[in-house]
Amino acid sequence: MSYVNNLRMFVRVHELGSMSAAARDQRTSPAVASSRIAELEKHLGVRLFNRTTRSLHATESGRIFYDGALKVLEAIEAAEAAVVDATRNPRGTIFVAAPLGLGRRLIAPAVPAFKDAYPDIDVRLRLSDRGIDVIGEGLDLAFHLGRLEDSALKVRQIADCPRVLCAAPAYLARRGTPRDGEALLAEGHDCLNLRFPGAREFQWHLQTPEGVKRYSISGPFESDDGDVLTGWALDGRGIILKPMFEVADHLRSGALVPVATATPPLPVSLSLLTPHRRLRDPKIRLFSDFVATRCRSAIQTEGTP
Repeated sequence: MSYVNNLRMFVRVHELGSMSAAARDQRTSPAVASSRIAELEKHLGVRLFNRTTRSLHATESGRIFYDGALKVLEAIEAAEAAVVDATRNPRGTIFVAAPLGLGRRLIAPAVPAFKDAYPDIDVRLRLSDRGIDVIGEGLDLAFHLGRLEDSALKVRQIADCPRVLCAAPAYLARRGTPRDGEALLAEGHDCLNLRFPGAREFQWHLQTPEGVKRYSISGPFESDDGDVLTGWALDGRGIILKPMFEVADHLRSGALVPVATATPPLPVSLSLLTPHRRLRDPKIRLFSDFVATRCRSAIQTEGTP
């Protein structure tokens, strides 16, 4: 398998343009990655990459070899996948990422149930509201809430999640209940902002009789952790924009109350992102299908405010 491993490393170095990034993707060290490329070059008798201290580029031989190496690896993966499917005993480890609120409420509860159904598959779950580099961080798949920029990843749409603007009764008793987006701004309401590099939630897109309108909101509090915002809202500090599944329990109990109901927010799209070739792995496909089904069911159950 050493030659196959060398091929895998070569393909990832070529695709990522970095020895260290390929090493992370293959969960090994840069030294091992460099050694595997060197072995492959020695075997072929050609240089596959031109290296400097700051850059790495494939040679003409490297570009030619990449196409053939990719076909070999895809054939091997297809054969291995067929064997796993035939035995119906997938095994291994899956590396998964998700936003905090989604991960805690929908993804994390599904992991033990998946493990019960497939005891030979382990799941490593990472939760963060910050942007994640799926390829660079060696992830098998990542759940994403919101609009997607152009991506080289495979995108699987799971569901549209209804959202709600809401606040605690204590805040509304003190500041009043805005009827719509215009009142939200005119009355100077405190909006709790999810903000970090690349975030867009400081602009709320609400549905009005004239169509979708963008409202630039502001407030005294902001965080890069969505659950922190929910805690502040429960404490009467302001108004939050949240997917229904994150605050449904609080709405049912009355701890939070919908506001600006005449101009409800647009739903947010829940997607699953994977490197193109990862979905051919049966264990990843099984996990994707399993969790996607549970997510859709949970989102549909919560309904609308």
